[in-house]
Amino acid sequence: MMSFKVTLEPSGHSFTVEEDEVVLDAAIRHGLSLQYGCRNGVCGACKGKVVEGEIKYDHGIPGAISEAEDAIGQVLLCSAKAVTDIVLEVHEIGSANEVPVRKMPSRVVKMERLADDVMRLYLKLPDTERMQFLAGQYIDIMLSDGRRRSFSIANAPHDDELLEIHVRLIEDGEFTGHVFAGMQEKDILRIEGPFGTFTLQEDSERPIIFIAGGTGFGPVKGIIEHLFQEGITRPISFYWGARAKADLYLDALPQAWAQRDNFSYIPVLSEAKPEDNWPGQTGLVHEAVMQDFNDLSKYEVYTSGPPAMVEAVRQGVISKGLATQHFFFDSFDFASDSQQ
Repeated sequence: MMSFKVTLEPSGHSFTVEEDEVVLDAAIRHGLSLQYGCRNGVCGACKGKVVEGEIKYDHGIPGAISEAEDAIGQVLLCSAKAVTDIVLEVHEIGSANEVPVRKMPSRVVKMERLADDVMRLYLKLPDTERMQFLAGQYIDIMLSDGRRRSFSIANAPHDDELLEIHVRLIEDGEFTGHVFAGMQEKDILRIEGPFGTFTLQEDSERPIIFIAGGTGFGPVKGIIEHLFQEGITRPISFYWGARAKADLYLDALPQAWAQRDNFSYIPVLSEAKPEDNWPGQTGLVHEAVMQDFNDLSKYEVYTSGPPAMVEAVRQGVISKGLATQHFFFDSFDFASDSQQ
């Protein structure tokens, strides 16, 4: 099968597209953030302009492109396929505030118990819809009385057929209690999103340290999978703090990532059980980072988890020379009404 080169202006980014693959799918597959909405030719959010080269549509000009737009080279990227190498003039999303926030229904299509107190939910939007998001952002689940519950998206944007969230059971938590005791597959949830600025600094070359506590692993997982999808070779260290071994609820995944040359995984247990036979690091996760690094002035640090952990990380890394503009955090405040 043939493939073609796509070059984006003004960024200069380039990627390959297979001859029978639509351009938007190829861009997302390569980890690039182009604007889109429905991904099926209706909404028109993914328009660009062909500067050089030739494209085709399988079913004629999509309804979201007028004849006048087509005549001047406007193209709908979710429907267009390359016939030659092409150069496109297109807007790339540079920050979270450029991603449109939308409300929509979603169906719970799979529930997976990852630990005694952690449930993974997979949510599917209507067939004609996709939610564009940046790795690390979150969604709100809207309850019938108007209250909201916020959960980070744990998958990367290139894998957006379903939205993955990790739900920890909170003591006396009304919504999380329902997830564990009453929710069933096929239930409908109303969601709004994406929100949040806990996203990758795409234009940086600095080595990265990720520090997660508990289900703070969710958004970190999304960002790391996005990094791998983009082929980024920056050195990455991932510290995951949990109580006991069972609380490292997807441990095999970062273990597999650690086979990569540029990735290291350091799980840290604060209350390891005798039966864990734990050979690794113990104590608080931020203390493990402090022991392993003396000078953080050349690094970026991303941390996600309970507020007390995030604050301890912040104080620790700044004391080791990290500039505050290179510190990014997502604080899970379970005590607030928005997180139970």
